[in-house]
Amino acid sequence: MKSIKKVLPIFLMSTTILTACGGSGDSSGSDGKDTIAIDKTPLETGVIDRFADVQVLQYDIPGFYELSLDQQKLVYYLYEAGLAGRDIIWDQNYRHNLAIRNCLEHIVENYEGDKSGEEWNNFMVYTKRVWFSNGIHHHYSMDKFLPKFSREYFDQLIADSGAELDVAIRDIMFDPKADKKRVSLDDSKDLILNSATNFYGENVTQADVDGFYAEKMANAGAHPVEFGLNSQLVKNDDGTVEERVWKVGGMYNDAIVEVVKWLELAKGVAENEEQGKALGLLIEYYQTGDLQKWVDYNITWSQATEGDIDYIQGFVEVYGDPVGMRGSYESIVQINDFEASDRMAVLAENAQWFEDNSSIMDEHKKADVVGVSYKVVNVAGESGDSSPSTPIGVNLPNNNWIRAEHGSKSVSLGNIVEAYNNVGGEGILTEFAHDQEEIDRTIAHGKIGSKMHTAMHEVIGHASGKINEGIGTPKETLKNYASTLEEARADLVALYFLLDEKLVELGLIESTEVGKAEYDDYIRNGLMVQLRRLEPGADIEEAHMRNRQLVAAWAFEKGQKENVIEKVKRDGKTYFEIHDYEKLRVIFGDLLREIQRIKSEGDFAAGKALVEDYGVKVDQAIHKEVLDRVATLDIAPYNGFVNPVITPIKDENGEIVGFELKQPESFEAQMLSYSKQYGHLAK
Repeated sequence: MKSIKKVLPIFLMSTTILTACGGSGDSSGSDGKDTIAIDKTPLETGVIDRFADVQVLQYDIPGFYELSLDQQKLVYYLYEAGLAGRDIIWDQNYRHNLAIRNCLEHIVENYEGDKSGEEWNNFMVYTKRVWFSNGIHHHYSMDKFLPKFSREYFDQLIADSGAELDVAIRDIMFDPKADKKRVSLDDSKDLILNSATNFYGENVTQADVDGFYAEKMANAGAHPVEFGLNSQLVKNDDGTVEERVWKVGGMYNDAIVEVVKWLELAKGVAENEEQGKALGLLIEYYQTGDLQKWVDYNITWSQATEGDIDYIQGFVEVYGDPVGMRGSYESIVQINDFEASDRMAVLAENAQWFEDNSSIMDEHKKADVVGVSYKVVNVAGESGDSSPSTPIGVNLPNNNWIRAEHGSKSVSLGNIVEAYNNVGGEGILTEFAHDQEEIDRTIAHGKIGSKMHTAMHEVIGHASGKINEGIGTPKETLKNYASTLEEARADLVALYFLLDEKLVELGLIESTEVGKAEYDDYIRNGLMVQLRRLEPGADIEEAHMRNRQLVAAWAFEKGQKENVIEKVKRDGKTYFEIHDYEKLRVIFGDLLREIQRIKSEGDFAAGKALVEDYGVKVDQAIHKEVLDRVATLDIAPYNGFVNPVITPIKDENGEIVGFELKQPESFEAQMLSYSKQYGHLAK
């Protein structure tokens, strides 16, 4: 385990009158009274915990103390709104998660027996895995992880600590066959019945879902809402199905009421009229559950691009639903990184050039790429599906017609990327790179290559291409393959242009060596390195992993005749070496054209064939080799984060006059405190 860095002290003294955090931090106020000086030294970051296949990191919040007091209040209120809904993702992920969490945490806090043995250590690892994944299924593979302590030991812990958990739920925890997959994408079986997600009630089938929404989708017109996004679909005793809407007065009421409370406070300190209007629409959506309000909110939010603070809040991404309809609760609070955003805004300004010069068919190109907004932001707090495991880039809204007509926002989470880079080592690179030239190029250009790939994926990738007239949404036409194909399409847009001199001309990269470094990394990761995240014998289920293998495997196969990418065996180890980067770019362009055609035409059969043939099955010999090679490196495959703690400082009248930032004591401490403070559904 890497060493854990100590947290800097924040408070330096204590009196009743304090300086506003946006000021200089002097020790005297304008009225001559003593004030508190707040230490604005950046928070130290590093590894705060390590267990199983995970390491937990810390991040700083650059720019927080440069904000005005009202802006800091806005960040804080949005931060609290996000955490207020934390229990929702736990229940969405699996129907017994909250009960299991309550039991595990009661044991952690109340068990007074021996805590030095292997069984207790295994219990704590299991508990931390549950915390990290917001439930008992792995956050990435979706597989249920089994306890490595005995059932008898667990029963004794419950008895000795006074915890409670139904015997039937204990049985499920230890049964390798029960609810074993949170999201199953194996379309040879019923996707709903074979997924443990709590988006659907007991005995709801895939046919039930298709039947319930068929008429709605058929009559939706050119501007459909995202049907099913904010509800659980359940089956009644008479066999009919209905939605249980997530709203005030509906399902998840107690948590949503708290979310709305904090959003109301955030609206009161909005930076501008458009931002306030968007927050008001989001509040109305939560109060009514009306999906048209969600449409109105997304249009307003996507165009509210002024100001220093932004946020993602709601039932957003649909990767947790096997049929890609229902949105997982998430929240990300963001502070603009002005210098980095100004540097990267050039991508958005040139979005039309990239569309016009793409390899996709002319009839699938947008004549007018609308309103792509790109910013580098620093995260100030995350919750729900974005925490502890977080994305590094986001492009929203997801509704295709809103994006086409009103634009979208793309963000790169700068301080999260920086935190990853600070703890990253070169062990994986030196183990899997073919030669020293590849290693040197990655060290020199890999970081900027990765950042450019993320930016282009989000800004021009997701904004590219159009759906043919009369074709339904990708959710309707491509179904459970829609997410994988969309991520592959966005990746391919980025890959295609990373080797283009246009990026040098725009001043975004120094040379196309950056593109070559990213090509090396993409092939290396897609064909080998990412397999370290899978259990032996497993197929690939997660959409992003499927996408990366699909692209890399297809490119490898199509380039074999001209030896574009060579599979090399040396000293009993496998490597992949790119011999011709320009030809590989052409291959990426060919695949981009085909995937855009599939999406534009709604060609389900071709989309399914691409994903199943190239993205799902794993070369088991390669997989075993990868696992053997990474085992010697002791590098965790997954990273996640604790949030810095934002605490308001109040004067003698209870008014907020500043804020304290500090790192949590530990991952365990933050998880326990969150359950106490934000356990609105787990009482």
